Amino acid sequence: MVMLLPACQRQERQPDGAKPAPVPATQPVQATASDREQAEARAIAKEAYIYAFAMLENYNTLYKQVASPTAPEYVGGFGTFRHYSQLYTPDNHDVVTPNNDTPYSWAWLDLRAEPWVVTVPKVPDGRYYVQQWVDLFTYNFAYIGSRATSNDAGSYLITGPGWTGAAPKGIKQVFPSETALVMTLTRIALNGPDDIANVRKVQAGMKLQPLSAYLKTQSPPAAPAIRFPPYDADKVHSHDFIGYLNFLLQFTQPPHPSETELMQRFATIGIGPGLPFDARTLPPARLAAIDAGVADAKAEMSEKAKTMLSSNGLFGSRAFLENNYLTRAIAAEKGLYGNSIDEAWYGGYEGDGNKASLIHFSKDALPPARFFWSVTLYTLPDRFLYANELKRYSIGDRTPGLRYDADGGLTLYVGHVSPGKEKESNWLPAPAGPYSAVGRVYGPSPAAIEGNWNLPPLQPADTDTP
Repeated sequence: MVMLLPACQRQERQPDGAKPAPVPATQPVQATASDREQAEARAIAKEAYIYAFAMLENYNTLYKQVASPTAPEYVGGFGTFRHYSQLYTPDNHDVVTPNNDTPYSWAWLDLRAEPWVVTVPKVPDGRYYVQQWVDLFTYNFAYIGSRATSNDAGSYLITGPGWTGAAPKGIKQVFPSETALVMTLTRIALNGPDDIANVRKVQAGMKLQPLSAYLKTQSPPAAPAIRFPPYDADKVHSHDFIGYLNFLLQFTQPPHPSETELMQRFATIGIGPGLPFDARTLPPARLAAIDAGVADAKAEMSEKAKTMLSSNGLFGSRAFLENNYLTRAIAAEKGLYGNSIDEAWYGGYEGDGNKASLIHFSKDALPPARFFWSVTLYTLPDRFLYANELKRYSIGDRTPGLRYDADGGLTLYVGHVSPGKEKESNWLPAPAGPYSAVGRVYGPSPAAIEGNWNLPPLQPADTDTP
């Protein structure tokens, strides 16, 4: 049998006694400098997209609430509260996976010219409230409320990058922000429709003032007007994310010391505070590399999201998250503006409403909440509340008529079809199709914070329970 070797391995027949000619070594294909450059650009684009993702989701809210007067989500610009005194409904689309336990109050501050003072009233004992303050990175940098500062009245100072003044008289605490634009998502517990007037009273007592107004002094020169680029979801999730990131980076200066080298690396593909970005001016190979990097980032996020089933380690300050940008991105995708773990614990399920299911808590494993707990259901893939005839979008320990099991445990029913009149008090209606359900525990116990307590599994409704 004759074996035909590749040409590079064949030897010509030599005369008798002559040494065979040496076999040329097979040379690997060498990557060119351009190949290496584009591979590096792809890797940087992947890293930058993951870094930017939470900021871009945050900008979606910022643009609608501050820069879009005709948008239903518009709050009135910077420095003003927009209070909601009703629970969220399926018509509210300000944010995905909205909390249906506490009406929201939204506000944004521009800290470029001077700090701002936030004043809260005395909130009645027994009523939970929290002001969660979030920077442009989506880090939770400050908390005011029942858990963090008590229900007492007080004034607090929110400062921007580089501010070095002293806290004026009457200020209980100073909260510095890394970014010049910040927002609060304030929540006040509402105990049913008859309680709306009480919530409105608390909301009316909340006040925002520039520091100069609080001190009754002359205000400093106004900061330059901001030209907000229109939010376009298709562009945000393409190579054009770079333009949006460059816009946002203007308000994060100086960069955090831990990110100096990161920003230098990002600069090699056109990322920098305030820099213009026009994909049409890029060489095709560079644009293709950036597009590939974005695709790589989305794939990695998709895989990582499958492993993150509770809020443990998901939301918090920069120090808490330790610059884990992938975690920050997944957190924004799963539930933008989630509370830090000390404030609220989150866990969840995904199911199909066509399949009747139940959630069973044994007596010794009920949600460990200092304040209260709930399970809220959302449609997929949009993650908004599900419209149903009961108008029940969440269920929890404050749900009127909730029935506990004879042994002190609790069984909740989830599905598109009612489980029957005798169980309907414990029914969370679901669409005839996929859904997501998020459990929230306000004021979680150490067991929940440390990962030693979790939600029980979603089970078929025909499962025997005690």
